Amino acid sequence: MIYLQLFVTFFKIGLFGFGGGAAMLSLIQYEVVENHPWLTSQEFTDMVAISQVTPGPIGINTATYAGYLATDSVFGSVVATTAIVLPSFIIMMIIASMISRFKENPWIKSIMSSLKPVIIGLIAAAALLLITEETFGPQYSDLKAWIILGAAFILIKYLKVSPILMIAIAAVLGMII
Repeated sequence: MIYLQLFVTFFKIGLFGFGGGAAMLSLIQYEVVENHPWLTSQEFTDMVAISQVTPGPIGINTATYAGYLATDSVFGSVVATTAIVLPSFIIMMIIASMISRFKENPWIKSIMSSLKPVIIGLIAAAALLLITEETFGPQYSDLKAWIILGAAFILIKYLKVSPILMIAIAAVLGMII
């Protein structure tokens, strides 16, 4: 029964997770921590950290890891991973067959431009969900974590430092601190 729930949950996330893996994180967090208590908040935070440093798309990595934790089996990973990818695969096959006929349609252009703010909102929600007591200390008072967050933002946004380099720097800082 858990495999069916896992499939339906991650299929739904894959179907409504516009904007890629980072945008899916808030949906995944809601489903696996709050709606289906398969993971604790701390496990979710750890899962996101591991998914960030593991090669591949974060949404798929997170689904794979969540499927394993929820079922304690590799089959759970396969079910969650398949379910999160399947909607995109189906939709892309449909779109690919129709793109040449509808790409200049004003309705389609309007829909696509309306989705952009929603995607930004989903990514922002995912970022805010990761600001927890586990990551920023009791009452969010860990000044070092806030300094690292601010420095990473400035370095990536304004100085165009590679996010991959920032992950490596943060790992080194974590070992030093």
